Amino acid sequence: MKLIAGLGNKGEEYRGTRHNIGFMFTDFLASKLGFSFTEKNKYAAYATKSIRGVSVLFIKPLTYMNLSGEAVKFFAEKHKISPEDILICHDDMDLPLYSVRLKNGGGDGGHNGIKSITEKLGTDKYPRIRFGVGRPEHKSKTVDYVLGPFTDEEKKEFEKKFDNLQDFIHNYASLGYEKSAGRFKDL
Repeated sequence: MKLIAGLGNKGEEYRGTRHNIGFMFTDFLASKLGFSFTEKNKYAAYATKSIRGVSVLFIKPLTYMNLSGEAVKFFAEKHKISPEDILICHDDMDLPLYSVRLKNGGGDGGHNGIKSITEKLGTDKYPRIRFGVGRPEHKSKTVDYVLGPFTDEEKKEFEKKFDNLQDFIHNYASLGYEKSAGRFKDL
């Protein structure tokens, strides 16, 4: 079994914001793969879908970003999923707008959701999809920037990126991160 977690914050006020791009990506996958997040518990909205014969658990943590690790840990322990089979999808201000990078392990780059997951899993060795959202001109505007909404044009550009990632998700499910990441250098 694989686990794919899209990071974000629950609540309508956060819908469509830069910090919620992980939710946006998992919602996109749900629409393309034909499933919906109908199940919920105190940790996450979740759904399971078979991809190429492999059961994939998709989660959208409902713990708010800073406590994302609680949800990831709960589902990882419940389903006995090892960190190398957990793919985290999140925003990254250190990457230019629209860029997408695959990464396996490493630091949190100041991202509180990643910090929480690393702390709860006891390791930073888990794969990630990092969506570049850019930075505001002034550091004092960081919170407003990440919690600000994407424009319609930005959403359309990211949907193109999401579309390009579908093959990666299929390969990740059946082959794992290492074997599939090398095929997707230009996202």
